[in-house]
Amino acid sequence: MSAKEVDVVVIGMGPGGEDAAGKLAEAGLVVAGVEARLVGGECPYFGCIPTKMMVRAADLLADGRRIPDFAGDATVRPDWAPVARRIRAEATDSWNDKAAADRFTGKGGLLFRGWGRITGPGEVTVATEDGDQVLRARRGIVINVGTEPAVPPIEGLAGTPYWTNREAVRTEEVPDSLIVLGGGAIGAEFAQVFARFGSEVTVVEAMDRMLPLDEPESGELVAEVFEREGIRVRTGTSATKVTHDGAFTVDLGDEALTATNLLVATGRRTDLKTLGVGTIGLDEGAKTIDVDERLRAAPRVWAIGDITGKGAFTHVSMYQAAIVVREILGEDGPPADYRALPRVTFTDPEIGSVGLTEAQARERGLTVRTGASQVASSTRGWIHKGEGFIKLVEDVGRGVLVGATSAGPIGGEVLGALVVAIHGEVPTERLRHMIYAFPTFHRGIEDALRDLAEE
Repeated sequence: MSAKEVDVVVIGMGPGGEDAAGKLAEAGLVVAGVEARLVGGECPYFGCIPTKMMVRAADLLADGRRIPDFAGDATVRPDWAPVARRIRAEATDSWNDKAAADRFTGKGGLLFRGWGRITGPGEVTVATEDGDQVLRARRGIVINVGTEPAVPPIEGLAGTPYWTNREAVRTEEVPDSLIVLGGGAIGAEFAQVFARFGSEVTVVEAMDRMLPLDEPESGELVAEVFEREGIRVRTGTSATKVTHDGAFTVDLGDEALTATNLLVATGRRTDLKTLGVGTIGLDEGAKTIDVDERLRAAPRVWAIGDITGKGAFTHVSMYQAAIVVREILGEDGPPADYRALPRVTFTDPEIGSVGLTEAQARERGLTVRTGASQVASSTRGWIHKGEGFIKLVEDVGRGVLVGATSAGPIGGEVLGALVVAIHGEVPTERLRHMIYAFPTFHRGIEDALRDLAEE
């Protein structure tokens, strides 16, 4: 078997991998991109883009139902067909990655379809339809294999037609009823979408609150809104058994739930052993790959994206890709800095978070002070009923914010100001003396700062 010599091999062409591979190819390097599924990764086909189409459609239905209280009369009739059609035609091209693949090869990249495995220093073997292809990288390997849905070992679950996010995005019909295992961001978004389109939804979360990775106030807010919208929430409980006989029955121990469909949204995972990282001295049994501030995992090996454990977000992968490109090309630039890492759960209200939660800050030994404000229902005449808050977490020793949450109708957009404040380490005293436009939601930051000073 002859080996093909290239400059760089990129294993996994998700958003960060595709971006890095394309930029390196444009810089004149010989770049091999290895992808067994779809060039572009989870985000454009099963994550960010199609799910936000679903969220937007569901929000429009909710807004229409609020019209009688604010603007006149309206009759709202949910129809999933336009949503499914837009996802297929506009977002995913029926899950065809030709445009993305052509974009990469058009930059001079070499695309290898198949599963890539590291088989030695600087060597990747790709299992293609035509047999194994060995690639040898002169400059190095970039790992961007991403993650896939983690399915818990619940008795009876294997072999049933349960959904993950992939099946949920592909669906042509809204289920009559749905049980969602997992109350994190993915589970919460899908739960509200399908409920607003008429599905009877129950969310089951093993932790004691919804959105367990966020501030407790965020989970409490979402649970309250869900209950009001008719979405049942069961926290602090886990499924012990699943049966399927035309419908799903989920045993929670003290309660049995029945629904036509079951969505498993209990996290993401990857398999480092299958990737062959042991051949370059990395731990095959680890959940993620340890990297330094330049994303180096081993000599001439870099890792980016979900697999680094720095946040399973497209924006993190793209941010890391830029650092790796500079490293390989020998360009100057700052190292990775995750102090102001933003994340948004696109429920209604949106939950935007950045930096550390209050609990995380205390666990790090910081002397913490918090401030909070409620989103006023009169702000901009919004049609929500005061659903939202701003929470600030200050490191008292340095007098700067280290974390913040912006929950509200456009919580993710309001978050931008807080991201800049944390990233730039702007003193909270200086933030207090800014001018905040009225009436806007971001003015809630001023109120939270006032509360912070009064604590």
